[in-house]
Amino acid sequence: MALGLRTHRPLIQASNHIISAGHNLAAIAGYQILESGGNATDAGVAAGLVLNVVLPQFTNIGGVAPILVYDKDKNEVKSITGLGTWPQAASIDYFNTHHNGTLPKGILRTVMPSAADAWLTALRLYGTKSFEEISAPAIKLAKFGFPIHHSLHNLFVKYEKKDSTDFTIRHWDSTDKIFYKNGKTMNPGDILIQSDLARTFERLVSAEQNFDGTREEKILAARDAFYKGDIARDMADFSKRMGGLLELEDLANFSVQVKTPLSTDYKGTQVFSSDTWTQGPVLLQALNIVAGLDLKSMGHNTPAYIHAMVEALKLCFADRHQYYGDPDFVDVPISGLLDPRYAELRRSLIDFNHAIQRMPDPGNPYEFMDCDDTPKPNLHPEPVSGIAETDTSYICVIDKWGNGFSATPSDGIEGAPVVEGLGFSMSARGSQAWLDPNHPAAIMPGKRPRLTPTPGMAFRDGKLWMTFGTPGADVQCQSMLQLLMNVMEFDMDVQEAVEAPRFATWSFPASHVPHPYEKNVVTLEGRINSECSDDLMSLGHEIQILNDWAPRLGSLSAIEMDRERKTLNGSSDLRRESYAIGD
Repeated sequence: MALGLRTHRPLIQASNHIISAGHNLAAIAGYQILESGGNATDAGVAAGLVLNVVLPQFTNIGGVAPILVYDKDKNEVKSITGLGTWPQAASIDYFNTHHNGTLPKGILRTVMPSAADAWLTALRLYGTKSFEEISAPAIKLAKFGFPIHHSLHNLFVKYEKKDSTDFTIRHWDSTDKIFYKNGKTMNPGDILIQSDLARTFERLVSAEQNFDGTREEKILAARDAFYKGDIARDMADFSKRMGGLLELEDLANFSVQVKTPLSTDYKGTQVFSSDTWTQGPVLLQALNIVAGLDLKSMGHNTPAYIHAMVEALKLCFADRHQYYGDPDFVDVPISGLLDPRYAELRRSLIDFNHAIQRMPDPGNPYEFMDCDDTPKPNLHPEPVSGIAETDTSYICVIDKWGNGFSATPSDGIEGAPVVEGLGFSMSARGSQAWLDPNHPAAIMPGKRPRLTPTPGMAFRDGKLWMTFGTPGADVQCQSMLQLLMNVMEFDMDVQEAVEAPRFATWSFPASHVPHPYEKNVVTLEGRINSECSDDLMSLGHEIQILNDWAPRLGSLSAIEMDRERKTLNGSSDLRRESYAIGD
């Protein structure tokens, strides 16, 4: 650590704008858009498209991209629901009949590709530039290549030995020929070119250029080329050849939604998340519970603090498992779940001397709603072994006008084959669904699975204060909660908050198939001292120690607006390749 610095990376401070993204090339692309006069959404979409090129192990344009946008002029926060729906042919009966009650890895997990629609919808409604301008950096990197970085190389090495019996990126020829050079693993620093992906972007640019209309209409034409034109036909034909369920009609009928996000108040800070088609409300519920605890007096990352946070999170994940699902199909009792009185009741269940050694029972939020509904029978999962999948990246931006952008794109090449000739894979986010008809995230035609990626945004006095988020599957809300507590309760700047040691509970069924459930397990980064670990074990937790900087616990980025000084403070996480730039 350099002399005088309290962190391994410097706090990025600026007076105009800042972007933080999951790769330096994405941050550079977004920053260049900001410098050219673009706003936060312009920059965020440009960075998102670049992430779809340079982090193919974590994201792609056929994947998911949930977005929160703050428009300063309209003074509104909106959620763009970048998550696809199941094809009409998908059902629990189908998988029970044809696949022995399992969700096979690969093309059968495909839901509608939604990232393209999410990026283009955000740009059309909240941006100022053309898709041609915004996509130029991504096209250049796809066409001429970029140096392979270590996390991408690690994925290539993971599948270096081709196994014809396993569904991996080597099993799918359309993926293998792009990411393995003549069947050989490329090394860090070798240049990766994705010509088909570049041509797909260029086809969207051509659709925009060839349409005679306003900026918004031209962007919509590019969007329709993806979902109703030749690209859609290519996707549907490929799905059919590979034994998938997606049809051209499914794509033509799909569109993302623009919704008002959910929020809660934590001691005067209003925190926003996406609705229950994501796990986002876990963060809001957890904030409501810990708001009634004196966390500061417990001390940062002490046994008492970690125990209290973990036990609060367990209560929230129990509710997630019982209630969260696509609100277009599931009547989620969200007003009750976010009621402060409900949080007080749940808080009273925390035993500060003993850990509950399983996922707790869900609560009854209906008691705090003006309705006669009662809970369905509790879902009681059994522990399941296995390692949950990890992918996803993150972008946040605040521009010189005070607009904000927060997005958590996901779905890498491990989940499904690359579509022949298009250079991207279609979202395999069906991996986060259940075959239990009683589960709120059960498979149904046209329904969305429940998504882990969930961007965050926070306001003070009605004004934008912070954009923040992280990759990390089921750990996202946990790491985001710790970030907020580090800043709001322990007075850290956002870079200190991002670098602070982390912990997580896994005492709930994970979102990804096979839904592993590590009953009573708490993981700690190695920088949390051994005495703390011993004390947590004495409280009944089963402790697992990770390395000092564990990518499994996320890669946070946050930008904070300091209104008193009229500056911006940005951060990035050295647990992955994230990078922040400001001016």
